[in-house]
Amino acid sequence: MQLRLVLLTWLCSFSLYMMAQPPANQKNYFRNPLGIPMQLSANFGELRPNHWHMGLDIRTEARENLPVYAAAEGYVAKIGIRAQSFGRFIIIRHPNGLSTLYAHLNDFNSELEAYVTAQQYKQESWAVELDFTPDQFPVSKGSFIAYSGNTGGSKGPHLHFEIIDTESDKRLNPLLFNFPMNDDIPPVLLRLAVYDRSKATYAQTPLFYLLKNTDSGYIIPKLPVLKTGLTQVSFAIQAHDRMSGGGSDNGIFSAKLYFDDQPQLSFVLDSIDYDETADINSHIDYRYDYNGGAYFQHLSQLPGDHCPIYKHISGDGVINLPDTNQHLISIDVKDAAGNTSQINFTIQHDDSLALIPTPQSGAMKFAPNRVNIVEKEDFKLELTPRSIYDTVPVLYYRNSSTNYNAVSATHQVNDASYPVHGDLRVSIKATKPVPAEWKDKLIMLRSSKGNTMRKVQLKDGWFTASFGDFGTFQVLADLTAPQINELGKGDTINLSSASRIVFTPADNFGIVKNFRVELDSQWLRFTNDKSRNWIYKFDERCPYGVHQLTAIATDMAGNSATKTWWFRRSEYTPPPPKKKSVKKTTNKSAGAKKTATKKPKATAVKKPAVKKKK
Repeated sequence: MQLRLVLLTWLCSFSLYMMAQPPANQKNYFRNPLGIPMQLSANFGELRPNHWHMGLDIRTEARENLPVYAAAEGYVAKIGIRAQSFGRFIIIRHPNGLSTLYAHLNDFNSELEAYVTAQQYKQESWAVELDFTPDQFPVSKGSFIAYSGNTGGSKGPHLHFEIIDTESDKRLNPLLFNFPMNDDIPPVLLRLAVYDRSKATYAQTPLFYLLKNTDSGYIIPKLPVLKTGLTQVSFAIQAHDRMSGGGSDNGIFSAKLYFDDQPQLSFVLDSIDYDETADINSHIDYRYDYNGGAYFQHLSQLPGDHCPIYKHISGDGVINLPDTNQHLISIDVKDAAGNTSQINFTIQHDDSLALIPTPQSGAMKFAPNRVNIVEKEDFKLELTPRSIYDTVPVLYYRNSSTNYNAVSATHQVNDASYPVHGDLRVSIKATKPVPAEWKDKLIMLRSSKGNTMRKVQLKDGWFTASFGDFGTFQVLADLTAPQINELGKGDTINLSSASRIVFTPADNFGIVKNFRVELDSQWLRFTNDKSRNWIYKFDERCPYGVHQLTAIATDMAGNSATKTWWFRRSEYTPPPPKKKSVKKTTNKSAGAKKTATKKPKATAVKKPAVKKKK
């Protein structure tokens, strides 16, 4: 019987591992997109705020402008330039039904760069998304396509690389495609969390246990039996992975839960859609992370979680303890190379540890898998059936506002520590007459550990907007135009010595929706890679001479500011560097040095000083 259980467990584990593998003919299809050995700073499925990491971050030796090559034959299907996000990126479509993405790039190859620049000036937009047909820019495996960089949301030089199923647009785990990297290090398991599943995960702080690695796997040290008064429990783990040769702490690939040697549930990070990546907020203990804790990954699927990374084998991962017998819990944790770490411990229900149930209050709650609405006389908040992962208490507060530009009271529903899937819809009524000149300037502000602003829609007396988090909501009139920094001083500013122009427009609500610069009444391309500064590097579009420059900044409410300058540029020769002055050594100081130094060679110090005087 025991042999049969072991065999069943092995077959189940092996089948799930094989299901995650790409077809054999694709495992060696792609080459390393760089010309240096592959080392990772982040892997697929690594845990990030509000999303899983959807590809590999490949190290570029802390340098920019390394050549980037096509991982396989195909054609350039898309090029994008965005503020933050991917920055400058390329997508190549391959004949095997897959595509590859290369992001945070600097310049594209000369042919692509010239085409993109022409399109930017044609569209009069720095940010562009360009699609191509197979005959425009075909590539061979190993073709040079761009230089690596640090553009967009990147925090340091690297290449972000993704493999995409072209038809479904799902991102596939590149570590399953046999790239030339060795990995024989199993995941590291740090802590175990235990939850009372007779109530919502959001209504508790779990019990945490440190884990210790032993010859027989990870254990809870000094606790041979985990005794509990609970009858329904679930688990979460804090874990990370490392590859051979060092590097950063990466995400794990999969974990599987066993109860008395019977597999219950697993999660596998083999493929994720960008429409699904926000479901990470149900996969982790979101409130614990929000309040400054580490990432804990649930080994149970929350009732409102519809993410496909979980595989139900015998339930949803919630363990029932109907008796006082000892039961074996095992958790297998793997990386993409198949290296495995295992936790083993015994759990036992003990009636003497059971807590007296707290009477349920009549307070309102949001429940998963149903429409939820908070409705007041001048406020309404609506959630779809997919918005909530687990039961959430509802806390509502209303406060009047005396701010001059306030159109409504403030309305608070919870705070951002409770995750929301997708958008929630907020509707607010005004508490005072709205002047006609304000009606096109109205925005809704959400605040809670950061602010979010939306332009409102007016229907039947309600101002409406959608947001991605709970918080405090209010309708305000934005009456202040953005600010634009000065180009320089004088009637005609001399920019001959400058290599670039930098503008940093600012707005009272923090969002400049549109920024346009014209040189002699023609649009001029300013980059906005990191969202804050708009930068133009002088090129052939600004020849020597006198020019007029106009900058226009517009905020979300439509307020606009315009500034115009005249400047001139001419051939510039930097002045020669100033000669460093040499301080003369006085007889007094020289004598002091001689007195202070007892060795005879101290007299040699005076000779260079004398030569310099001549």
